[in-house]
Amino acid sequence: MPGADTLAAWPAYALDAWQRGVLFLDVLRRRGNAFLAHADAADPHVLSFAFDVVLDGRTLPRPVNYWLARVRDPQGRTPDPQKRPFMIVDPRAGHGPGIGGFKADSEIGVAMAAGQPCYFVGFRPEPEPGQTIEDILRARVAFVEAAARRHPDAQGLPCTIGNCQAGWAVMMAAAVSPGSFGPIMVAGSPLSYWAGQEHGAPMRYLGGLLGGSWMAALAGDLGGGKFDGAYLVANFEALNPANTLWSKQFNLWAGVDREEKRYLGFERWWGGHVMLNAGEMQFIVDQLFVGNRLATGEIRLSDGTPVDLRAIRSPIVVFCSRGDDITPPAQALSWVSDLYADPRDMRAHGQTVVYAVHDSIGHLGIFVSAQVARKEHREFASNMDLIDVLPPGLFEAVLRPKAGEPGEELATGDHVLRFEPRQVADLATHGGTSPEDERRFAAVRRVSEANLALYCQFVQPLIRGSLLPVQAEWLRQAHPARLGYTAFADRNPFMAWVGPLAEQVRAARQPVPEDNPGRQLERQVSTVVERALDGVRDARDAASEKLFQAVYGSAVLQAILGIDKDGPPPRVRPGMSLEHRALVDRAIADLRARIAEGGPTEAAIRALIHVGMADRTTDERSFALLRRIRERTGAKAMPLGAFKAMIRDQLFMLMLDEPAALAAIPSMLARDEAAAAKAFALVEAVSTVTGAPSAEGQRRLRHMGELFGRAAHGLPAPGA
Repeated sequence: MPGADTLAAWPAYALDAWQRGVLFLDVLRRRGNAFLAHADAADPHVLSFAFDVVLDGRTLPRPVNYWLARVRDPQGRTPDPQKRPFMIVDPRAGHGPGIGGFKADSEIGVAMAAGQPCYFVGFRPEPEPGQTIEDILRARVAFVEAAARRHPDAQGLPCTIGNCQAGWAVMMAAAVSPGSFGPIMVAGSPLSYWAGQEHGAPMRYLGGLLGGSWMAALAGDLGGGKFDGAYLVANFEALNPANTLWSKQFNLWAGVDREEKRYLGFERWWGGHVMLNAGEMQFIVDQLFVGNRLATGEIRLSDGTPVDLRAIRSPIVVFCSRGDDITPPAQALSWVSDLYADPRDMRAHGQTVVYAVHDSIGHLGIFVSAQVARKEHREFASNMDLIDVLPPGLFEAVLRPKAGEPGEELATGDHVLRFEPRQVADLATHGGTSPEDERRFAAVRRVSEANLALYCQFVQPLIRGSLLPVQAEWLRQAHPARLGYTAFADRNPFMAWVGPLAEQVRAARQPVPEDNPGRQLERQVSTVVERALDGVRDARDAASEKLFQAVYGSAVLQAILGIDKDGPPPRVRPGMSLEHRALVDRAIADLRARIAEGGPTEAAIRALIHVGMADRTTDERSFALLRRIRERTGAKAMPLGAFKAMIRDQLFMLMLDEPAALAAIPSMLARDEAAAAKAFALVEAVSTVTGAPSAEGQRRLRHMGELFGRAAHGLPAPGA
């Protein structure tokens, strides 16, 4: 029989649960009011930083609803005029702007803490009339060029960070105007849309299960020529019904005394739905989500300009996570293997790609989590100059605690960032696109084109001819994603009693401890509900995958669509053009002719690369030491771009003809013996700052000492 204390705990729990229910309703009421106030604002955003708009996209030759703002440092710090500006671009994927600077520990916050001038690209909730994706790409270029002009003394072009959907837009802009961009970082950004792994990435099947892009056209027509971002939000929420239908609300009710501020702050962004022109969304679905044309170089602008990601000359940092079910690592990374066979192919195109895969963080956490901002984003921001001088090829960024590491004082933050070379084939561990999947998705693409043509021919004229603007607006307001907010706002007269009662409850609040049996029972019930909803989700996703594979893997359907089941995969894989091959041949001839040119600086860089290639890693400590030596000797007058070009030239010379490149070092040093001594001291210091090199690295360092006419100190003798 329960004890007296246990029996007495239940009335106290009942009062606490009722009070929490009233406060829960009050939070929903204030959430609804904030939603309406946000929707009524002229330029709504959720940035926690003050800013000044420096370029309004409506003033461009092709007006867009985007704007570029200079972010003010809340601590009044003056950025280093020689540091490159950072430009953060938020996604326009259903929500409004500001999530990249939602709090102090954010992409904006860590960039300003590193002394970088900081810019933010936001957008208004309504698109400009006739605005297209191409117009947005041109605006991206105008924005980054405007940021660069405002910092003429900066060592390097602006670093651009594109979050989620903004990532592919930044990449496309850099592909059509490669000379305008510095390093690019894409966080949680899908670029290869067919890629994934079985039993994962359920969103990649959505286009096929809906019969292609005709549904996007229908939504645009029902919106009177505009696509409602609430549809995209609903798609995101459907991925995790346990959180959408239960956990988010339960956690608020269960911890309403402490969760209120965090909940309202996030919901202000989550409910800030924006609009796209129907043509914008149609381009995104046809060319990217269903067509997968970005990763194969098939997209061309209206003037015929190809959008080829291989044209990007800036280093690209890809940050993704295994815990992201919206942009899994395969969709973030497989564009590399779609375009390149191996790192030699990447070097022929002069492209540098660095990737980092988080173990567990979810999609939003990639660019929202304070923990990620303090670790990964801080390290990337602090080491962007190092990333900018990495040679062409594929690298994985590896972070490890710096405590106890040699030269730890040279590393920024609490971790050491190193870059380890990888093969393109290594990306397959994160998923990809099997030949069977390629045929299935190619079938989806052709079915989508046929269904869209039928819709445009027979259905679209009827809808456009009969739908009135007031009806389109009514449909927008009636969307469940909006009603979930507005139904609880003060505009609903049935909520009039909630605010006054909540004030009374706060004055007489009587919470019970967490070990109260009622509190324990509610947590147990919540766990059961979550597991049940997770089970429904897993069953739904498994059934969707099997249905997709059965329908689009059908030999009959593929034969009707002209897809040869036994032939090669139907996806286009762009090869090297004759023009680019001729350009590479000319560059090779030029490098061979200049192998013996240069002085002690070029010789030192060549020697450092040769020694470093033994261990095949690049470490931020080595670059930090090199930068310090460069500053002390006054050599920092060399622009970063020239320094980057020198590193790439010396690497390619070693790759073209290593014996000749090494044999030329003594003649490069003969002109200045004192400079030769300093140059080898630099080589030795940088090569050993992270600890003793490997046996092969030590052998190479001793060999460099012989070529420089100097003894390598602190290394064991050969054979010791």
